[in-house]
Amino acid sequence: MVAGTVDDRFARVREAFAANFADGIDHGAAVAVMVGGKLVVDLWGGHADAARAKPWQRDTIVNVWSVTKGIVALAVAMLVERGKLDYAAPVAAVWPEFAAGGKGDIVLDLVMSHRAGLNGVNVPLTEDDMLAWTPYVDALAAMPPLWEPGSRCVYHMLSYGHLAGEPIRRVTGASPGRFIAEHIAGPLEVSFYLGVPEAEDSRAAEIVTGPLVYQGMDLVAASPYPQGVHNPKPIATAPNRRAWRAAEVPGGNGHSNARALATIYGVLAQGGGSLISKSGLAAATRERFRGEDAGFGLPTAFAAGFRLDDPIYADRATPGTFGHSGWGGALTFADQGAGVGFAYVTNHLRDFEDGVDVRRRRLVEAVYDSL
Repeated sequence: MVAGTVDDRFARVREAFAANFADGIDHGAAVAVMVGGKLVVDLWGGHADAARAKPWQRDTIVNVWSVTKGIVALAVAMLVERGKLDYAAPVAAVWPEFAAGGKGDIVLDLVMSHRAGLNGVNVPLTEDDMLAWTPYVDALAAMPPLWEPGSRCVYHMLSYGHLAGEPIRRVTGASPGRFIAEHIAGPLEVSFYLGVPEAEDSRAAEIVTGPLVYQGMDLVAASPYPQGVHNPKPIATAPNRRAWRAAEVPGGNGHSNARALATIYGVLAQGGGSLISKSGLAAATRERFRGEDAGFGLPTAFAAGFRLDDPIYADRATPGTFGHSGWGGALTFADQGAGVGFAYVTNHLRDFEDGVDVRRRRLVEAVYDSL
């Protein structure tokens, strides 16, 4: 059921990973851990399809949902360091149309920390409109804020990706997916796709849903800020269609594997390597907001696009550890104090069961118990 390699010191991680399958709470998944720049865990197991006919392979990729946001945050941070973008500057400085609707003073920092007042769009749009990029981006540019920018934090579930991605496109001439491919995935020689090439389609795992998959969406829908789950409504099985995989949705349709993501976060845990300087990374991971997410009604903390001190690992990791989780299970983070880059990906979406997904909790505990 479980394949791959693990350093003897981290045998507990293999045991925890195997337990998830033995207990029937995972379907197909992978976990990888970098420590001090060395890959000490690289495991995968289960099945890549709902019928359990296709074993998960070493090169299987899967939609990692909002884990994508962390990679987009890194891309933005790299462009800030290069002087192409500025966290303190108005978004409209590089995207003039964005100034419409009284948004001329909204700075990039507010977008990156989910405080821009644009957690959704105010006109009916379909999933096809979002996948096509321009209709969704144009709607965001034309609308007024849904609430006063900077006054609170409301998770920009899907809109974050286009709000951060359009400035990338404006200053580089490349789509966010192309920029990430050329400046992050390519140099590190890892499999991360924002827009999966058709030639890689056979590697993509099929998403399988658990009974509580929409629990988080229901919390948002019942809140005073339901716009993030409308126009369009996120659909858990969307990645099973070629149209979704082919498009670029920087808020949630990156496809990758645990090894690739642990490699990226392992580099960040070491200070940024060739991707970004230590000072550039420090600027990106400085806390922007800590308090309650008004949509979910849950505590949260954000840097510039990275989540800080996630409850899944906060009691074991160094304060200020950063990364991003993904709908239904995926988790990535860099603990600079411990030199740890962690990634877990899965095709079995379970959402907020027991508050903190037991699958991720087991793996994180096993990693820190092994250090």
